[in-house]
Amino acid sequence: MRPLEDVRIVSLEQFGAGPYGSVHLADLGAEVIKVEDPLSGGDVGRSVPPHAHEGDSLFFETFNRNKRSIALDIRNPFGRRVFEELLRESDALFSNLRGDVVPKLGLTYDDLKHINPRLVCCSLSGFGMSGPRAADPGYDYMLQALGGWMSLTGEPDGPPTKSGLSLVDFSGGIVAALALVAGVHAARRDGRGLDCDVSLFDTALSMLSYVGTWHLTGGHVPVRAGESAHPSLVPFQVFPTADAWIVIACAKEKFWQRLVEAMGCAHLADDPRFRTFADRYANREPVLDELKQVLRTRTTQQWLEVLGAAGVPCAQVNDVAQAVTDEHTVARGMVVETEHPRWGVVKAPGSPVNVGPRRTEHRRAPFLGEDADDLLRSLLGYDDDALLQLRQDGAFGEGPADDRR
Repeated sequence: MRPLEDVRIVSLEQFGAGPYGSVHLADLGAEVIKVEDPLSGGDVGRSVPPHAHEGDSLFFETFNRNKRSIALDIRNPFGRRVFEELLRESDALFSNLRGDVVPKLGLTYDDLKHINPRLVCCSLSGFGMSGPRAADPGYDYMLQALGGWMSLTGEPDGPPTKSGLSLVDFSGGIVAALALVAGVHAARRDGRGLDCDVSLFDTALSMLSYVGTWHLTGGHVPVRAGESAHPSLVPFQVFPTADAWIVIACAKEKFWQRLVEAMGCAHLADDPRFRTFADRYANREPVLDELKQVLRTRTTQQWLEVLGAAGVPCAQVNDVAQAVTDEHTVARGMVVETEHPRWGVVKAPGSPVNVGPRRTEHRRAPFLGEDADDLLRSLLGYDDDALLQLRQDGAFGEGPADDRR
């Protein structure tokens, strides 16, 4: 069995953060049932361009493999009844709605414990369910700004800059997945469920990490360093070579010694300005100028061979095409494939969460409402007449769930 095959999660999720968190749980074997709003066309990620067509997109495929979908209007009393019956048979409810919406829709543990006393109610929102911003929408770009990240990113004379990826969303999703698994463990141990209140804002703040500690404790005022340099270790940054760029990461003094020896400038190791981390930090510009002059004399590939042989941590700067085809990517099985009737073979980055044997077969992301009949029949025991009545009562929205196969 996969590690989470005995875990069932009902998920009110959409777009990036929530689905990114739960896709790792699904890859680990959890049954993730996406409850999608039929009145809005389901998860908004279904229509994110490019590569989007009639409720399917490669964006959606990325975040929703190995999941199941049912279209339910949970504001409709009949849809709500079905929703609560699903919760009765599940371990957790996972949502990524705005913080104030969770209690308004009755999705907290206190709202639902009468249905399932062991239910874990995990909410991932922009700002959490408390505090002055609880009712505000929160998206990755905003959280990178509010969390101080953009003040640290980019060139010193450039504008505040966001990461090229939605790192707050992705990190928040992983934090929520961790919280949910911890909550399920506690519920099984203690016999009662609980709430998990996870926010992207908290995630962004926590990831300030040592920079935040330096400021809070030592009054340090961080500034942006050019060429993606480490804030305190020198040399630890990207350097131009004769044809491209290379990252050199001297995180230990021994790597500095190896670097200057391999570069043919061993005299720098004896220069009193550069002997220690503190010396090089204080004399950043002259030491970097010395290194740049030498590094421009050879290509990136030549330096990778020279420095790699000397045991100096270094790497070329890949583009996306190079990263996803790197020999290590292939060896680690980090590209997964699914079959899709519209997109053909969908190749996507896999989950880095390796627990037990790696999953080798994956199901494509579900169409909107695709699994409704099977779930309601096999899990809840509904028959044809009951399903017809639910449709007539509007539980699935204005019409029958989309069952394209």
